[in-house]
Amino acid sequence: MRVLVVNAGSSSLKLRVLEPNDSLVAAHDLPAPRGRVDLAALAKTIGEFKGVQAIGHRIVHGGTAFSGPVLIDAGIVERLRSLTDLAPLHQPKSLAAVDAVSALFPDVPAVACFDTAFHATLPGAAATYALPMEWRKRWNLRRYGFHGLSHAYASRRAAEILGRSVREMRLVTCHLGAGASLAAVQHGRSVDTTMGFTPLEGLVMATRSGSVDPGLVLWLEEHADMPPAELATTLEHRSGLLGLAGTSDMREVLAKADRGDADAGLALEVYVHRLRAAVASMTAAMAGVDAVVFTGGVGERAPRVRQLVANGLAFLGVNVDPEENAATSSPFDRDISELNAPVRTLVVAAREDLEIAREVRGVLG
Repeated sequence: MRVLVVNAGSSSLKLRVLEPNDSLVAAHDLPAPRGRVDLAALAKTIGEFKGVQAIGHRIVHGGTAFSGPVLIDAGIVERLRSLTDLAPLHQPKSLAAVDAVSALFPDVPAVACFDTAFHATLPGAAATYALPMEWRKRWNLRRYGFHGLSHAYASRRAAEILGRSVREMRLVTCHLGAGASLAAVQHGRSVDTTMGFTPLEGLVMATRSGSVDPGLVLWLEEHADMPPAELATTLEHRSGLLGLAGTSDMREVLAKADRGDADAGLALEVYVHRLRAAVASMTAAMAGVDAVVFTGGVGERAPRVRQLVANGLAFLGVNVDPEENAATSSPFDRDISELNAPVRTLVVAAREDLEIAREVRGVLG
C-alpha cells in the first residue's frame, strides 16, 4: 500500500510518500507560516504523487477519545475540532492539512495518527495530577504526553538494532528537537513521559520553558499584572534556550559556550541538568533500564550533548564510546556505547513517517 504521510508542523507541511516496503519515493516540505499552506503549491506538489492508496495525518492531540489511529470521516473531524482547546497551537494546523489534502484526494481513505495515543497506556500513578477529583473529571485534567509517534518508532527501531524484542526491554527514548520529551518504554508500552497536559511540561526546549513552579506563574499574574495571554506566549515562544542564551538553536548555544559566553554556558548546563534528571526519573519508573535512545534534531546531531548527558548517568551504567559518539560519517541508527557498558546508548533517526505509515496500514489492513 503506497501511503502519503502528512505532517503539519509549526512552519512547514511535510509530505512523504512511502512504498509498501517503506522505501521513500517522494519528499516535499512546503512553507506553512502560522499553519497556512499555499493551496496552489499543495495541489501542484500532490499532483506529482502517483498511485497514492492511503493517507496518514499526524494529529497532535487525541484527548481521551482516541487511544489509537482512526479512519477519518466528517464525524471524526468534528470530534477532533472539539479538542482544539487542548492544543490550540497545533490542532488547527493539523485539521487545516486534513481539509486541504482531503479536497485534493477525496476518494482516498485517510487515517488520523495521534501523538498522544502512545501514552494512553500510562498507569494512573504517572498520568494523574494531584488535583480535586471534580476538576479532573469535569475537564479531563491529566498527563497526556506527546511525541508518541516518535517514541514508538524509536523504541522499536532501537530493539531491532540490538537484535532483541521491544517487548522484553526497558528503554528511555529521548526525543530532543525544538520540542523535547522523554518516554519510559517498558515492554513496548509507555509507562511514563515528561510532557503532561500540554507540551510545556518537562524538559527545557528551544523556546519553551519546560516545567516551572506553578506558583511562579500565579505570582506573575497576581503581582506583576501579567495577562494570561502574555504568560502563555512567553512560556511557549520566548523561554527555553532562547530565553537563557538568546538563541533557540542548540548549535549556536554550543558555539557561544565554547567562546566563553556565560549565558550560553548556563543554558547548556540547565538543559543537560534537566535532561539527566529526567532520564534517571524515567529509569526509576521502570526499576531499571536496558538502553537510552537519542532521536530528534538535537538527539541525532549534537554528540556533545549526548556525551554530557552520559557523563552524569554513569551510575546507571550508561557509558558512550567517545569516538563512536563523535563520528559524523556513521549512520544515525547505531549503538554508540562503550563495548562493555551494561546500559546501551543508541542514536536513531526520527522517522515519524514510518510509524504513521505503519499505523495506516494497520487500520486499513
